[in-house]
Amino acid sequence: MQSWVPFAMVRITGFLAVGILLGIYQPDFMQQETAILLLFLLIGIYWIGFALRHWTVIKYLLGVVGLSSIALGGFLHVHNKTNRYDNHHLIHANSPIIAYEAVVRSVPESKAKSWKLQVDVVRISNGSWKPSTGKVLLYLSKSSFENIPWQYGDHLLIKGAPVELAAPVNPGEFDYKRFLSFRNIYHQQFLKEDQVRFLSSVERKGFIHYSHRVRAWATEVINHYIQGAQTQAIAQALILGVTDGIETDLQQAYAASGAMHVLAVSGLHVGIIYGILLYLLRPLSTFSWSRWVVALVSILLLWAFAFVTGLSPSVLRAVTMFSFIAMARPLGWRTNIYNTLAASAFVLLLYDPYLIMSVGFQLSYLAVLGIVYLQRPIYNLWEVKSRVGDWIWQITCVSIAAQIATFALSMLYFHQFPVYFLVSNLFVIPLSTLVLVGGVVLLAVSAVSFLASWVGYGLQLLIELLNWLVFQAEALPFSLIDNIYLTTLQCWLIMAMLGSCAVLFHWRSLKPLFAMAGFGVLLIVTQVRHHAEISNHQFIVYSVSGYSALEFIDRGVSYARLDSGLATDDERVRFHIRPNRLNRGVHCTHTEIPFAKGAHGFQLFLWQSNRIGFVQDEIHLPVAADVDYLIIGRNAIRHPDQLVKKAKKIILDGSNSRSYVAQWKRWAAEYGIDVHPVIESGAFILTL
Repeated sequence: MQSWVPFAMVRITGFLAVGILLGIYQPDFMQQETAILLLFLLIGIYWIGFALRHWTVIKYLLGVVGLSSIALGGFLHVHNKTNRYDNHHLIHANSPIIAYEAVVRSVPESKAKSWKLQVDVVRISNGSWKPSTGKVLLYLSKSSFENIPWQYGDHLLIKGAPVELAAPVNPGEFDYKRFLSFRNIYHQQFLKEDQVRFLSSVERKGFIHYSHRVRAWATEVINHYIQGAQTQAIAQALILGVTDGIETDLQQAYAASGAMHVLAVSGLHVGIIYGILLYLLRPLSTFSWSRWVVALVSILLLWAFAFVTGLSPSVLRAVTMFSFIAMARPLGWRTNIYNTLAASAFVLLLYDPYLIMSVGFQLSYLAVLGIVYLQRPIYNLWEVKSRVGDWIWQITCVSIAAQIATFALSMLYFHQFPVYFLVSNLFVIPLSTLVLVGGVVLLAVSAVSFLASWVGYGLQLLIELLNWLVFQAEALPFSLIDNIYLTTLQCWLIMAMLGSCAVLFHWRSLKPLFAMAGFGVLLIVTQVRHHAEISNHQFIVYSVSGYSALEFIDRGVSYARLDSGLATDDERVRFHIRPNRLNRGVHCTHTEIPFAKGAHGFQLFLWQSNRIGFVQDEIHLPVAADVDYLIIGRNAIRHPDQLVKKAKKIILDGSNSRSYVAQWKRWAAEYGIDVHPVIESGAFILTL
């Protein structure tokens, strides 16, 4: 193990990250003005101490003051990069917005039923035009817009007001509002055809615009020379990082086989290109000036690749990382890769502090750190004599190292673990490398039709083979351990255990072993507590717009009553309902409810000494059932007078119209009825 002293950039970046996290999670920890004054004070103390640095105590004090200043700078940096603090931001509009002017800032993204587009607001009209700022996500129905003709930099006039994003309304549900806040997006709007008008394209000649145009050209080339919709989709994903057209079953197959990482152009793809460039430029190594030439050429070509892929955030992140690695070679930093990686992270966080909350950022750096720290010790565990066997063992060691480093975080975010990831990566990485290289060749020779046709046909065969192998891996028994639930604390404890185990490789001491055992005990305690919390019974009415969704959960067994349209909508179930099932440890789901009685408009559930009524069809006769809780769906009860007996609580599920909900809120105030509309108040939960 190297001492702490050489890792200057690691310390600096670490304290910057601490300050950034403080600014994200505790933005009110300190007033901005106070933080600025404190920062100047610390800088002053640092320079005074610098003059007295020959004293040993002062040296340590300088380190503490300097690193504290960096952390405080990170805190202020978050505040500076958070757009909602701008007085002109949309969020501070003090009167209803009639219309607004915005600039297109993204390539239209194809969703199942709509186009998604990001725009930057320039000015708003609420009686008069005023300058404004803010980002808005626009959703345009495909029934109204066959395609989106607008490009990056186009100015649009949009009628209506953007709506502030809502917080999660179901337990454990993905916090989409918080996720978008890390991108400084706080509003969205669903548009009809008559609500948007093209104004001008005065900003169309920007650098990013041309990057998007190049990516559009590359997409056309791929689609022209490669046949088959899904083959084209995989080619676009592997070469350009465009994943819009991949079908759900194909995505699931890649996820189950442990090959999902190849479908997003990121560190793996950029690393492959960098490795190929180093191999191709190896003949220059005989010259004294070769290291600088190799570094500069590599960096230039890496950024050219980023330009072709549309300068997506994931590619920019990876190219920045490998640019630092490339520059480290001629500068003599090769002996300390950790400082090099830390320096790249430092630059990226200066550019955008919210990158620290990006899953891609976290996984990329963890994977690279895992490979750097663990690949060699794992490789040394087994000596393979044959060249082919050694090559296979090297790939395996890289996969193991990356998987160990990202294991806990992957389970926290994706709730699954591909069992055969080692096997799948033996063919996924080589084949995806060939597809990536072949894709670059295809774009290079696209002007020569007969050459491009042969290259395209070869790529088509490779991708079809890759897809077939992925489906075969998915079909293997127990290929995927799914529905894994981890808390954030448990994730950190697992990472600490794995970190202690990794340190054990180098220290050869019992201290990491004791630490690992301690973290393991804490993990067991948290798991026992979690199981104790979920061992009770739960009845829940989910908030899903347009649908009724009821569920009874009894110690891992679910009895669900979902509208047919919702039950077959995997995306909605995965987003709104699955998180709670994961949290509650549901391992078995039934659609038939044995404790249900009645039909034809009214059902009664006798559950844990509670009488729960459910009415979904309009009933003109009085509802006389003596129930503790009454769930109303599809605007079924037209007036409270239809209720002969008053229930403890009336729950309005997601299938009711908003006007109906508003009417019931007025009745609740008039008749003294306890009403819970799930669309407005979130899911109704009864725990016993």
